[in-house]
Amino acid sequence: MISLKNNCIFLCLVLLLPTLCYSGNYVSRAAYYSTPDGMGIPTGACGYGENGKDVNNGEVCAASKRLYKNGAGCGACYQVRCKDKGLCSDEGTKVVVTDTGEGHGTDFILSYRAYAKLAKQPNMAQHLFAKGVVEVEYRRVSCKYGNLMLKIHEHSKYPHYLAIVVMNQGGATDILAVEVYEEETKEWISMRRAYGAVFDLSSPPSGELNVRFLTSAGAETKWVQSDKAVIPAEWKAGATIETDIQLS
Repeated sequence: MISLKNNCIFLCLVLLLPTLCYSGNYVSRAAYYSTPDGMGIPTGACGYGENGKDVNNGEVCAASKRLYKNGAGCGACYQVRCKDKGLCSDEGTKVVVTDTGEGHGTDFILSYRAYAKLAKQPNMAQHLFAKGVVEVEYRRVSCKYGNLMLKIHEHSKYPHYLAIVVMNQGGATDILAVEVYEEETKEWISMRRAYGAVFDLSSPPSGELNVRFLTSAGAETKWVQSDKAVIPAEWKAGATIETDIQLS
C-alpha cells in the first residue's frame, strides 16, 4: 500500500522535475532567424553545409562568440527554455550549434523551428515571435548522435590537400585539435583549424590515415582515436566516413 506521505513526495517530484533538471543552468537571451522552410542555413560558420540545415530536424542555432569558442563549440547541444511561464513550455527545445552570431545581448539566435518549440502550445508561438527576443535559461546537454562522423570537404584535392569536417561530435564534448598519423616518420601531424569544424592539411601523408582528436569535457582533456584507419588511402572529396568513436 502506498502511503499518503509517499504520494505527496511523488507529487512534489513531478511538479519540481522541470526545475531540478535545470539546476546549474545559465541565464541569457535568445532571438531567432527566418528561412523559407524554417530550418537552419547551409552557410553556417561551422562548415556543415547542407547538414547544418537539416541536423536535429532543423532545430539549430547560431551561438555567441563565447559559446562558439572559435569553432570548438560547433556541434554542441543546448537545452534552452524561455522564462515567460505564461507562454513558454517547461521543456523548451534542444538545439545544435551550427553557426555563430549574436545581438541584443543574446547567446542564441535560434532557427524559426527551434524558436517556435519554446512555446507552451503551438498557437502561442506567434506571441513569442512578436517579442523577437526572449529571456531564457539554458544548459549544455549531450546530443546522443552515435558514432563520430567525418566528411571529406568538397574543396579537398586528392592527394595534395585534405580538409575534413568533424560531424556528430556528441554535443557535450568540444574538439580542440585533430592530428593524422604519418606511418613513414612514426609521428602525429597537426591539422589546422581552417574555420568552424573544418580542419585541413596541405601535402597529407599517403596511404590510410589514422586520426586522433583532442577532446575537452569540462576541465578534462584527452586524446581519442580509433584502433583502425579512419580515412582510406584513396579518399574522395565529398565522401562521408563513419568512425567507431563515440563521444558523450
